[in-house]
Amino acid sequence: MSDNDIWVYHPASGHQRGIDLVGYKVEATDGGIGKVSKHADEVGSAHLVVDTGVWIFGRHVLLPAGTIKQIDTATETVHVARTKEQIKDAPEFDEMKHAENPGYLEQFARYYGQPHM
Repeated sequence: MSDNDIWVYHPASGHQRGIDLVGYKVEATDGGIGKVSKHADEVGSAHLVVDTGVWIFGRHVLLPAGTIKQIDTATETVHVARTKEQIKDAPEFDEMKHAENPGYLEQFARYYGQPHM
């Protein structure tokens, strides 16, 4: 894997295996976007699913681990290197499609700029 792999946490992000990020607030570069509803640490497809709440009417969006700039465990906040608009325009996450289709993450990789390997 390369250092810019979208499915891998950046070394400076503060990610620590074993810390559950569910419930953490999520901050885009221009403000809050919701809370983490799911945290997956699988090698090659690490990601967060964010419940955007009323901000974009309860949508769930997937954020690959490579979009995360910093995880602040003291304030339980995840800072993401994307704007609110970029996150709003991301494909909606569907848990059933994810469970049924191994290639489901491809659309997110394309949206965030890197093919899923």
